[in-house]
Amino acid sequence: MAKKPKDKEMFHIAEWYGLPFLDLSDADRHRLGKFKTSGKMLNKTEMKRIVDLREKAKLGPLTATEQKRLTDLEARLTALQSTQMICPFRTDAPFPFCNKKGGVCSMRLYQEKPGGGIKPVTGKRAYIRGMCPVRYQENNTVAQHIGQDLLGDPNPFQVGEVGFLESTGNLDSDPGQSVGNIDMVLAATNTPAGHPMKWAAVEVQAVYFSGKEMGKELTAIANNGGQLGMPKEGRRPDYRSSGPKRLMPQLQIKVPTLRRWGKKMAVVVDIAFFESMGKMREIPDVSNCDIVWYLVDFVQPAPGAPFELQVVDRRLTTLEHSIEGLTGGIPVAMGDFESAIEDKMNAGP
Repeated sequence: MAKKPKDKEMFHIAEWYGLPFLDLSDADRHRLGKFKTSGKMLNKTEMKRIVDLREKAKLGPLTATEQKRLTDLEARLTALQSTQMICPFRTDAPFPFCNKKGGVCSMRLYQEKPGGGIKPVTGKRAYIRGMCPVRYQENNTVAQHIGQDLLGDPNPFQVGEVGFLESTGNLDSDPGQSVGNIDMVLAATNTPAGHPMKWAAVEVQAVYFSGKEMGKELTAIANNGGQLGMPKEGRRPDYRSSGPKRLMPQLQIKVPTLRRWGKKMAVVVDIAFFESMGKMREIPDVSNCDIVWYLVDFVQPAPGAPFELQVVDRRLTTLEHSIEGLTGGIPVAMGDFESAIEDKMNAGP
């Protein structure tokens, strides 16, 4: 009796420049596949300079130097508006250009039935996996949620890249030189004058993907006229690199000091990322935890509509329990370990 052919499953684009990949027309996929950015991007300092000079010009004439600087920056901005894509999620820059090469915001798992036709898988593995940290900025939903939850302020002030570690002096840095930052801090704006500042540190972690570079996939989409199909190359979310290798050292470095200061670390990941880790022992009350995990999901409110970020759960853990979960395993017995060594020795070179 012939075996029933299996459905083919592969990860492919979920959101592309903020748009739902599956619902795009062939013409739109073809257009995005052919799109190439050009021109040197403005950095955040240059963007702020444009805003500041525009405001200053409203109050009176600029100096000749200021006017030339503004004219030059405005010319670059105008050029970029026709050569760059806008990111619909970005809130940390006055001119929200997409800064991710290729513009892939997230990926999801698709299946192809024998005979053709693809669709997203169903069940737990149907979660969309965020690939770009900017994706988590949508409408400031996460920041507002954390602000209300931890600070009692639904509109906290967002501070980026605050120096946290200073060098003690070594081959490449002088004593006192900044060698590490807190990526984002939320500070309450409704604290009465004279009261201690209320703030919380925030770490956002998207997932890295392993496999062939995405640029080849985008070229293939452009070359086939944007027709919907399975990807040409295999890719998968690399939770080992994203969790134990990247996120865990950040927590180990930052949380002990935050704990001594009586502050919490908020960690934002999507629900698929959290469920890819090992079990974490949870704490019943926020007063006794070190880390507050905020789990988000990307939900499509209607067919064809853009996906929307939603905070769907909160988990409270200590640093030690978080490390257990990020490690995602327990050591084998020494006897089993030594048996594995013997097996390899007996197998020879």
